[in-house]
Amino acid sequence: MGERFRYDENRFLSEGPLAWPEPPGDVEAFHRTLPGFAETRLVALPDLARALGVGALWVKDESTRCGLNAFKVLGASYAIHRLLETVRPARPPTFATATDGNHGRAVAWAARRLGHPAVIFVPRNTVKARIEALRSEGAEVVVVDGTYDDTVRRAAADAARHGWQVISDTAYPGYTEIPGWIVEGYTTLFAESARQMGGAPTHVFLQAGVGGLAAAGTVFYRREGSRPTLVSVEPLDADCLRESIASPDGGIREAKGRQDSIMAGLNCGTPSLLAWPVIRAGVRAFLAVDDDYAREAMRRYAAASVVSGESGAAGLAGLLAIAGEPGLAAARRSLGLGADARVLLISTEGATDPANWRAVVGRSP
Repeated sequence: MGERFRYDENRFLSEGPLAWPEPPGDVEAFHRTLPGFAETRLVALPDLARALGVGALWVKDESTRCGLNAFKVLGASYAIHRLLETVRPARPPTFATATDGNHGRAVAWAARRLGHPAVIFVPRNTVKARIEALRSEGAEVVVVDGTYDDTVRRAAADAARHGWQVISDTAYPGYTEIPGWIVEGYTTLFAESARQMGGAPTHVFLQAGVGGLAAAGTVFYRREGSRPTLVSVEPLDADCLRESIASPDGGIREAKGRQDSIMAGLNCGTPSLLAWPVIRAGVRAFLAVDDDYAREAMRRYAAASVVSGESGAAGLAGLLAIAGEPGLAAARRSLGLGADARVLLISTEGATDPANWRAVVGRSP
């Protein structure tokens, strides 16, 4: 059997305030203006909690968000709103972005709703179902012969050449403001879950690609003051956050894998320049798991009537690993994952690759 996990705890945790600006208005109030917007459900999983040895377990199911099968519209719509409100362009710009699927669809949806064209760049290993979902929103799709990071560079270069506006969820030198608005948009799902739970979790497992969701969770809970233990979960094949926290100076490092996990939305080689300092200040532990854990998490969710895609199931994949791996027994104790733990998971997507979901779970979504 090959490597199943990698784990590192954060020696750079900070108790001080985050260098993160307050939004100028009510983010949730903006989201409530979106067509088809409604709070997504929070599902209690008591049987799974008992099986995993924790006191309580919930999952925030983002598969129904605005009919887009993923949470990403929270960030893309808010960023486009802030951009148009701030810049007020003379003519409708074309929006462009790189994506593994869900973020690009959210950008295309928001652009189409406002009458703007969208050009979406995807890496070569993007499955057909996700490409067709992008086209269903009226987007032009460009397949790049490379990884997600290659796709980010291509989108930026083509946008500069054509005068398009990039709406990227990862920040890089010279491009940080819009990714910050996207992170801010994601905080809505944490605000909803806090109301639905009727109290704060003790632990939150957050899947991580470039780090936008993990940064959003850190920002939300620091503002709220509840400070749950945050755990980042990545694929073994694309564990750029874990590589970064394990580096001697805690600086940004690239993943060493091929970025070819079934957790396609997390196949990112480099952390977001904006998200990483926030994550380093507030995320307690960094776990990377192999794809078999994601498959098992999809099946466990399906048994509880939650349809969760490969990336959506990553948080539960991490919890399954920590609960079951003998090599992570010390991590379980260190993180306090026992009978008093109230754990929140985020299923960030539904079955965005229906054929693979069917193959893994054994029935249609």
